[in-house]
Amino acid sequence: MASTSRFQILSFTAIAIAVLASLIHPCESTEFHRKLASWSTAGATWYGAANGAGSDGGACGYKGAVYTAPFSSMIAAGGPSLYKSGLGCGSCYQVKCSGNAACSTSPVTVVITDECPGGPCLNEPHFDLSGTAFGAMAKPGQADQLRGAGVLQIQFTRVQCNWGGVKLTFVVDAGSNPHYFAVLVQYQNGDGDLSAVELMQSGAGAAWAPMQHSWGAVWKFNAGSALQAPLSLRLTSSSGNKLVASNVIPAGWNAGATYQSAVNY
Repeated sequence: MASTSRFQILSFTAIAIAVLASLIHPCESTEFHRKLASWSTAGATWYGAANGAGSDGGACGYKGAVYTAPFSSMIAAGGPSLYKSGLGCGSCYQVKCSGNAACSTSPVTVVITDECPGGPCLNEPHFDLSGTAFGAMAKPGQADQLRGAGVLQIQFTRVQCNWGGVKLTFVVDAGSNPHYFAVLVQYQNGDGDLSAVELMQSGAGAAWAPMQHSWGAVWKFNAGSALQAPLSLRLTSSSGNKLVASNVIPAGWNAGATYQSAVNY
């Protein structure tokens, strides 16, 4: 009985210390659990130029932004379960390989910016990486050797996006007009992808109204009458987190213009 009692006391003490540590250093506890995230297996190919960004923006609509920071050509075209008919645009993953002599086994982070709709991408899940991202999985000086493999089995895990101070950005679609508003959303931290976007006009009786997913990272709203700006946008990420960008689209907004928010996830 005494031995059992001592064991129970020691167990309770260990648990208490662990709980106390998580309270004192909550970020460290969160980081510890993040590192326990499971890795899954996927296929990987690459497309475009060897040191390029795959294609010019691809099916998410990011255009030339894929080449510059923060994306910096570290992008992927996702198979159906990753691209999710466009709802997967902006999501971040760590990928790594170990089955080739040129693999470094160290993970690199990529973002979904394009769709890979057929061929090997139907062998789910599948990442069609930019040449830059594919080569980044290699040991130093062996990127070309790894790209020469063409097809790899890799490991991947979903991670939070962190764009390091880059502002949440809204690019108004060139086809927008006083009665119709469409916008591309990019550089959201956290989940990176969106499950819903709502719009609120200004003036008496203003209320949130749902926007429709148009394609890629673009959302649209048919007002039926002249829109009353400034416009606020409320984003909902894939995990349900909400963010309000108040009056982010100003009065006198222009189709094709880019506007940035002071807030991000």
